[in-house]
Amino acid sequence: MKTNNKLIREQLHTTLVRFQPLLDISIPPKGWIRAIRNALGMSGRQLAERIGVTKQRASFLEKQEIDGSATLKTMQKTAESLDCVFVYGLVPRKSLEEIVRNQAKKVAVKRLTRASHTMSLEDQALGKEENKEILSKMIEEILDVLPSNLWDK
Repeated sequence: MKTNNKLIREQLHTTLVRFQPLLDISIPPKGWIRAIRNALGMSGRQLAERIGVTKQRASFLEKQEIDGSATLKTMQKTAESLDCVFVYGLVPRKSLEEIVRNQAKKVAVKRLTRASHTMSLEDQALGKEENKEILSKMIEEILDVLPSNLWDK
């Protein structure tokens, strides 16, 4: 049974579009853990006790968040100790459909360029409009099939 990738992309897009406003949110300079902890009036020692680690480890966790080396598990546990929910997600800059279509176009252009080169060597080059029409059809075919090599370099 063939998977309907387009339907999957559309359904996922419906969920992901709700995250778009988050793209405008900046991470506080000292990280979310420190910002929330300070806003709550909680000391580093108190956070450490709530997490069940030493004060030095809690301070290290705050540094790990800033440098990007904190694990998801650590962030979740720390968020819970602050009575917060840790949210993790990937938010596409464009719609998934647009991302796939752009990639399909790159593949189609590459294929068409190779074919056009061969045809011009044989003195059978197509006109601009014919190339445009063929490119459009190739893109649609690629989108229908979604070949396994679509994302190969």
